[in-house]
Amino acid sequence: MSLRNVAIIAHVDHGKTTLVDQLFRQSGTFRDNQRIEERAMDSNDLEKERGITILAKPTSIDWEGTRINIVDTPGHADFGGEVERILSMVDGVILLVDSSEGAMPQTKFVTGKALALGLRPIVVVNKVDRPDERIQEVLDEVFDLFVTLEATDEQLDFPVLYASGRNGYASDDPKARSGTLTPMFQKIVDHVPPPALDVDAPFTFLVTLLDRDNFLGRVLTGRVTSGTVKVNQPIHALDMDGKVIETGRASKIMSFRGLDRVPVDEAKAGDIISLAGLTVATVSNTIADVSVSVPIQAQPIDPPTLSMRFAVNDSPMAGREGSKVTSRMIRDRLFREAESNVAIKVVESADKDSFEVAGRGELQLGVLIETMRREGFELGISRPRVLFREDENGGKTEPYETVVIDVDDEHSGTVVDKMNQRKAEMTDMRPSGGGKTRITFSAPSRGLIGYHGEFLSDTRGTGIMNRLFEKYGPHKGAIEGRKNGVLISNGAGEANSYALGPLEERGILFVGHGEALYEGMIVGENAKTDDLEVNPMKAKQLTNFRASGGKDDAIRLTPPKKMTLEQAIAYIDDDEMVEVTPKSIRLRKRHLDPHERKRASRAKAA
Repeated sequence: MSLRNVAIIAHVDHGKTTLVDQLFRQSGTFRDNQRIEERAMDSNDLEKERGITILAKPTSIDWEGTRINIVDTPGHADFGGEVERILSMVDGVILLVDSSEGAMPQTKFVTGKALALGLRPIVVVNKVDRPDERIQEVLDEVFDLFVTLEATDEQLDFPVLYASGRNGYASDDPKARSGTLTPMFQKIVDHVPPPALDVDAPFTFLVTLLDRDNFLGRVLTGRVTSGTVKVNQPIHALDMDGKVIETGRASKIMSFRGLDRVPVDEAKAGDIISLAGLTVATVSNTIADVSVSVPIQAQPIDPPTLSMRFAVNDSPMAGREGSKVTSRMIRDRLFREAESNVAIKVVESADKDSFEVAGRGELQLGVLIETMRREGFELGISRPRVLFREDENGGKTEPYETVVIDVDDEHSGTVVDKMNQRKAEMTDMRPSGGGKTRITFSAPSRGLIGYHGEFLSDTRGTGIMNRLFEKYGPHKGAIEGRKNGVLISNGAGEANSYALGPLEERGILFVGHGEALYEGMIVGENAKTDDLEVNPMKAKQLTNFRASGGKDDAIRLTPPKKMTLEQAIAYIDDDEMVEVTPKSIRLRKRHLDPHERKRASRAKAA
């Protein structure tokens, strides 16, 4: 059977996973009466809830005698590490572009990586049935992008298809509004070259994905680069320098068939497979026949730009809701994550009670925290901070991001003003049709921490912001942070309506009646700039005297503002933390004791 390996790359929400659903249906991978969930490739719980792809996943489709291995990739810049790794497994890419939004920041990022590897793209203009489609302009944008990314003449001569992934059709004709995906299958077979690899050479295999199975242990996924591997064949793992890490046997070889991994007896050069049998080998290691001593060079991964401190939860409520609370458990879990996720780096602190976890962005680290929380961990999380560097002259540099904002015309002035306050420079501003404006900024990452929630409020929830790491540039100096102070509980107990009623005049409350509180916990946002210690537990004195004028009426409280994990992480200041448990997200001061807080602020001022 002839073979094609292809990756689908695109900006977030441009329809990759939905298109793969239709490719499954029309290739006969599913039975006609088989019940399949929408976006079948998004198998992870968090992926289903958020409607985004987080992990790159291979799948396979048989079409008219050709096996097409397809890798579905994440579209969000924070998970770019997943895309960088899997491009070495494929021989071609399908670049999906929305017919209205056009080439977005993540499109530029993934396309640049693919072109640099010499892969020839098939451009698919998706969602052509949108009422606001602008197909020709979008194609011009893609061509300009390819030129900017220094594509070769062969890469610039790309084939184009016009498709609707949701409705399941693709065509060479931009005006087609019905049909099937047969033109896309045909284009993949005709345009993507078969793997040009040596089947007779000794077996080599580069690990690009790592996961665990309760029965098989470590499962390593990647593409067989040369030779053939059979079940129980002796193999060894080499690191980047060619040093042997471990030796063993290929106890299980699995190939992809639709959504399933099925056991096979052997795999040849070009096949994308999963391999079990080794216990130490990890991502970017070379698995090979024992006669091989030269490793395959792995693609370099862009370094992390943001870090957070993960600490043991030391609040008075620690251990009540989670089952995994010790620093050893947190350490093991974080190092296991860093092993399989090459875009994350973990450094243990000197006191062994906290860990500096560096990644690509708030969303990536937020997903890691949410995953750990669901596994029963309790954590204390600090405010994100950017990772600074020094240039060749010893000057301080910081990460910058390209920010593309689509916003209604009426809100554009507010957005420009807020971005200016965050030391961003506007590089482009043009109307994008339908009463909307597209504004492009170059902004220091430091100024964008915590801005997304404020941006949604400023644009009445209609604005769309896309960010992508751009470069390390000169340090921009001080950037103004959160303007408001917080309301801090001055004792432990249960929140009481009688006390919360008057506190509503002070600001916005984060807690409601009956919630357990402790000293140093943040219970609300102060309307003024300074922090204020309050007593949210004060109860009414019970006496025999009736209150005059109906003052005993029930107190009506405004519902408290409940934050999601990402909102809480973006909200806190440098001297605050987020307490994360399987059931709760609480905001607190780093030092719970008021005297310690005063000492710390005096030391900082000095």
